[in-house]
Amino acid sequence: MKISRLLLLTLAATLASAHAAGKPASKPAGLPRYGMLVYSDLCVHQGSGEYGGQRITLQRFAEVDTVIYEYTAGGLSWPLVASDVNVDPRGKMMYFTVQEGEEERTISGKFSPDGNTLTLDGGYCEDQSQPMVLAKVRDFSRQPRTCKACPAPKR
Repeated sequence: MKISRLLLLTLAATLASAHAAGKPASKPAGLPRYGMLVYSDLCVHQGSGEYGGQRITLQRFAEVDTVIYEYTAGGLSWPLVASDVNVDPRGKMMYFTVQEGEEERTISGKFSPDGNTLTLDGGYCEDQSQPMVLAKVRDFSRQPRTCKACPAPKR
């Protein structure tokens, strides 16, 4: 009977340590190295029903990262495929370039430590006090939220 208990305890300890060894160290999830992530702040203007905001689709492959950028100017733009996509190896920052007609524009931003938001450089409003924070999209069937008005400019 003693051997059975000892064997059972040894087996339980071995399984517990094997299970613990298979778990990654507890650190923030951050930005995954591979896969597709969508960040968006798309919203609907209450009065007109028009879209506002932007959406960034980041595709991470072994050889290259790609970005599809969409923004609004009354209606949702055609998707723009970015060039010169650069994601920091630590997954903290990103920048890319898009061609809008004749104009070339570079967009850059920082990821939150857990990878759930992307804060773009610049702001929405005239005084730049409202940062452009795009949340990671998890539910693609969710309806867009109502757009918030810009705060009154500071004088």
